[in-house]
Amino acid sequence: MQSTYPIFLAGEFVTFGQELPVVNPYNNETWTKTYLASKEHVEQVIQKGLAVQRALAELPTHARAEALLHIANRIKERQEEFARALTMETAKPLFYARAEVERAIQTFTDGAEEAKRIYGEWMALDRHPSGERHEAIVRRFPVGLVAAIAPFNFPLNLVAHKLAPAIAAGCPIVLKPASKTPISALLLAELIAETKLPKGAVSILPMDRETGDMLVTDERFKLLTFTGSPSVGWGMKARAGKKKVVLELGGNAGLIVTPSANLDKHLKKIVAGSFGQSGQSCIHTQRIFVHQSKRDELLSGLVKGAAELKYGDPLEEGVMFSSMIDYANAERIDAWVKEAVADGAKVLYGGQRIANTGYLPTILTNTTREMKVCGKEAFAPVVVVEDYTDFPDAIQRINDSDFGLQCGVFTNDMREVMYAYENLEVGGVIINNVSNFRADNMPYGGVKDSGLGREGVRYAMEDMTERRVLVINKDA
Repeated sequence: MQSTYPIFLAGEFVTFGQELPVVNPYNNETWTKTYLASKEHVEQVIQKGLAVQRALAELPTHARAEALLHIANRIKERQEEFARALTMETAKPLFYARAEVERAIQTFTDGAEEAKRIYGEWMALDRHPSGERHEAIVRRFPVGLVAAIAPFNFPLNLVAHKLAPAIAAGCPIVLKPASKTPISALLLAELIAETKLPKGAVSILPMDRETGDMLVTDERFKLLTFTGSPSVGWGMKARAGKKKVVLELGGNAGLIVTPSANLDKHLKKIVAGSFGQSGQSCIHTQRIFVHQSKRDELLSGLVKGAAELKYGDPLEEGVMFSSMIDYANAERIDAWVKEAVADGAKVLYGGQRIANTGYLPTILTNTTREMKVCGKEAFAPVVVVEDYTDFPDAIQRINDSDFGLQCGVFTNDMREVMYAYENLEVGGVIINNVSNFRADNMPYGGVKDSGLGREGVRYAMEDMTERRVLVINKDA
């Protein structure tokens, strides 16, 4: 690993400005550094992005696709380097870091493919007499300069979900990675610099919050795409002015286990969904509603699975859970669990801090909607388990939330499948898998406080392009 990583300013690597130490959350040691961009830097990249806007929009489809495929192939060549950087900056175990790298490769590959599929349409306009002898062509054109703000928990693949569709659609983009986890994004910059994209098409700049606010309020940006907490995201939307806004926000995702569920087959998925990556995922399985007939089987298996997870240095092979991102979040979830216990919740496993910033996988029951561990987004290795007898009631209890991102349903009853699909107030219903499931080409996003719009390269490109109609009078 390098001792210093430069920031990527309109195609140039620069190493000046305020230093930004990057800390390994597992041992609290600074392992590298980069720099915080200034407002002057942001102004430079805005101007440069606008200057190359037409050149990027007019870049042939094959050239954009080739650039994206080059990035995907180069990540593959440097796969282990990316995985170790992810582990160092997030403390996610190598097992999960390697999986994220694989997903980023797929996301850029999808971008290369979708760049070739920006379809238009031909329309007859003679449905009304005034439209006789007229026809129309509808095409998509790049929306313009994109501002992107990425979170700490998937600092490679969620960055890829901003960059790949922007490049594919022909939009210049300025990206702010999370200040705690900027390194994997800056490694991506090295690969982007190798392509034939115009300089200024992509800028990757760590920033403090005040400087980053320029991405929200500056009217020269035509779209803001943000992934992060609901309070921050909705606040950004209120200040974003006339630009388009796409928000991928939080959740307290649910899971329903029905009488027909095969727990022998699926229990490992439920354990991973509850505790993987220390629960620091917006679709982390947080609330489980299990039919009374399956309650004991689920709880015993869940406790056993939690106890078997190996804690330790995330760079050590075989470690399956490690530290949270910082002390503040470990302290927050510890306070939430203690508060729930004081109000009557029962701890079946865990419920305590581990050295440094770790928190034990925790299973709670006897909880209520009013407890923070149920009503808010835990973003931690904590799951609450309650039973139900009536399937529609379980659906209603999932819906009794300010969030609506994804929900998993374990069932082999097609009537329950369709009832869940038609009645769950979420962006995605996952059958016979946990709420954490995401294929990177599917539309991903939520309703209610969970966000606005959808990601997945094709669906992000829809927001990054505008339809324009050409009407032709054939009698002219």
